[in-house]
Amino acid sequence: MRIEDVEVVNLRFEYPDGTGFTYAGGKVTARVTSLVLVRTDSGEIGIGAAYSHPDLIRTIIEGNLRAHLIGADPSDIHGIWEKLYGLTRWYGRKGAAMTAIGGIDIALWDLKGKAARTPVWRLLGGKRGRALAYASGLFWHDDVSIIEREATRHRQRGFHRVKMRLGRSWDYDTEAFKAAVRGIGKDGLVHVDGSHRYDEETAVRFGALLAEAGAAWFEEPFPPEDIHRYVSLRRRLKVPLAAGENEFGVQGFRELLRAGAIDIVQADACRTGGISEVLRIGKLAAELGLRVAPHTWSDAVALTANAHVVAALAHGLTVEVDQTGNPFIEELLKEPLHLQDGYLQLTDAPGLGIELNPAALERLTVPRAVTMVDGNYSDLIFGAQHYAVPPPYR
Repeated sequence: MRIEDVEVVNLRFEYPDGTGFTYAGGKVTARVTSLVLVRTDSGEIGIGAAYSHPDLIRTIIEGNLRAHLIGADPSDIHGIWEKLYGLTRWYGRKGAAMTAIGGIDIALWDLKGKAARTPVWRLLGGKRGRALAYASGLFWHDDVSIIEREATRHRQRGFHRVKMRLGRSWDYDTEAFKAAVRGIGKDGLVHVDGSHRYDEETAVRFGALLAEAGAAWFEEPFPPEDIHRYVSLRRRLKVPLAAGENEFGVQGFRELLRAGAIDIVQADACRTGGISEVLRIGKLAAELGLRVAPHTWSDAVALTANAHVVAALAHGLTVEVDQTGNPFIEELLKEPLHLQDGYLQLTDAPGLGIELNPAALERLTVPRAVTMVDGNYSDLIFGAQHYAVPPPYR
């Protein structure tokens, strides 16, 4: 089997009638993601995902890397990864280039599992095809009773864990957190994302409140570049400190882990360099006794890839399931994601065990001639009218 072609499919969805959510970055109006399809001369197609600037992902993969992939043996995953990393080192090592490599890598693992007629989680050494999952949502609302009701809905749908976004103000954060705790129930867990909005002393004070309530973790209270602040805070916290969605590759995570900056490693296959790189990062984490809980904020392909890794790692903790009405999560696959008793259930189907839903794919695909449309895409903001600076944290 040889690679015959590689294609990037960019997807876009716009929240109808202003129903997007609000957080520290403003009002989210739409979402984007990129699928990576690796076609072979046998007719098999590997499916991957890359979450970055869609136009950059297409340029890097179709404009640079595809020519070096055509004719290659897709089972040589390690060799291909090293080749692509070398080809992009001058302009890559982090950011969109690593994300593009990761999208290809995920597709190659899908192909490897299909060729072996084995699910990826089993190829990676997993014993059970499932991953603990948490509902990701609970954004800013003036009325915190909305937070409580949302957490309750997620619990009723089978989630035992939820993640909320804070970093608005001390009064809001404390009341919203208490509302989420009430909503998820006594035996549920709340994960807290700090949205890069805290100074160290406030983070210590808020972390004490989280620890007292038994929160699952405190995520990204600071910008990702401020490693020294993470190191200092971790020594003062009694709740696990999580980060990694904005880090790339083994080299980036090695710096975080050697510094002793975090407890929970949030390497994301569709951002940090693929399944292969998350496995390598996971090995570093295991050596230090840390848990791996991949970030996922894009689509069901990426989520499934991360779930296979968590299912295979003894120190894999949980995966993130976007609950904001995102059709890339809810409609992109022929068979919807299956949650049972708090776990995302994988199957024994070969590869990633997924098929794309043609109707959803057709509806959500951005025409190839169209570049990014202005909007607030949660992590990407295009157009000055969508850029918002939150008020100072008080």
